[in-house]
Amino acid sequence: MDDRATMPRIAGPEDHVVVVGGGFSGALFAVNLMRHEGPRVTLIERRDRQLARGVAYSAAHPDHLLNVRAGNMSALPDDPGHFVRWLDAHGLGDRTTFVPRTTYGAYLRELLDAAIAESDGRLTHVEGEVCAIDPVAGDGITLTMADGRTIAADTAVLALGNLPPHTPPGLKPEALPAGVYCADPWAADLAEGLGTDDTVVLVGTGLTAIDAALLLDAQGFEGHILATSRRGLSPRRHVDGAPAHRGVADKPQGGLTDLVRHVRARAAVEGWRCAVDELRPVTQMLWAAASQEVRGRFLRHLRPYWDVHRHRLAPRVAERVEALVESGRLTVAAGKIVSAQADGTHAVLRWRPRGETVPVVTRAARIVNCTGPQGDLLRSEEPLVKHLLAAGAIRPDPLRLGVDVDAQSRAIRADGTPDDRIHCIGPMTRGGLWEVVAVPDIRVQSWDLARRLSNAQWVGGEGL
Repeated sequence: MDDRATMPRIAGPEDHVVVVGGGFSGALFAVNLMRHEGPRVTLIERRDRQLARGVAYSAAHPDHLLNVRAGNMSALPDDPGHFVRWLDAHGLGDRTTFVPRTTYGAYLRELLDAAIAESDGRLTHVEGEVCAIDPVAGDGITLTMADGRTIAADTAVLALGNLPPHTPPGLKPEALPAGVYCADPWAADLAEGLGTDDTVVLVGTGLTAIDAALLLDAQGFEGHILATSRRGLSPRRHVDGAPAHRGVADKPQGGLTDLVRHVRARAAVEGWRCAVDELRPVTQMLWAAASQEVRGRFLRHLRPYWDVHRHRLAPRVAERVEALVESGRLTVAAGKIVSAQADGTHAVLRWRPRGETVPVVTRAARIVNCTGPQGDLLRSEEPLVKHLLAAGAIRPDPLRLGVDVDAQSRAIRADGTPDDRIHCIGPMTRGGLWEVVAVPDIRVQSWDLARRLSNAQWVGGEGL
């Protein structure tokens, strides 16, 4: 086969790129296209309050902190100190600070607003929802909005963020009283109508559940919170004053298959935090080198343990969670939901603790889905995702983690060929990269794709 047939097309300065999704991934990609003097950009986001911030930073409460120190949160990979300088200029912290997510959202919005103002009209924002992307004669595409508007473009970049979580097994929301089941763990009225004798059940025990528990506390809920998941694992905490990790030079021998053995050996010498952190530079290489079978085993058996050690809590957040647990207001348990039935204005939840055969009954005033984001396209109700799947323009990755893409971030069609007209960035590409859900990974991905589409491959430093 002629290799040129699979080479990605380079956009010209007069081309038009439409970015579908204006959260962190999409906004940062648009900013980088402007920084590389690339093609004209239209950034589409359905909700103005989420522009640049996405769900993670727009729905956050002031008590929700970043789980990474400010020193590693610059949005610009070629300027590692950018966010720290912004914090200093606003008197909001230094490189060691775990800043509020709302503060980081303000930083991102300011970065995007400045890029729009300085773009001389080459970067514009459109509020609305894209429900279809269709090819047209030649190399172009047409994007159709939910309100009937159409936009002609040369390239579309999907920056869809995370898909909403699926309803947990054992629950049928339609069979429960109104207001009992909450699909949105960041809902502004999460504690509304609840009393001190009520119990809130959080389905999930990871970072989303931590956010929900803190939000309930901040909203004045004084009842009991039960957080449950299959293994009952909760995120570990960062340590104040911990030295920065250097990272390993080469990926560990044996790859993902021997990851546990490698981490245990390194943890005996450096401590588990350093043992995990030093894998950051090579995690994507480990994933890329693993077979689909090995990746599947990792997801089934190791992912929950990896997540709680890899994505940690700011010390202040960990202290608040510990206080809730010690006071008896928060219980974290391993178990599986069996069923939930209506009981007046509440629900009777039957769940079986791990290792037990007899279910426990909990009367819940509210059940909150904290299972975290999902990526199975085939279960998505998003109109655009359903349209692209039906048209064969995209396909799920083999592990159903998101959109299947090639090494140039081009979407893979149903027939297995890449499409120069549709790219994808952000968490929905985790099937090919795995580590692409945090700021340090997404900023490099968006930078790399912006350089390719701007024909600026040799500008700046790779992976800074």
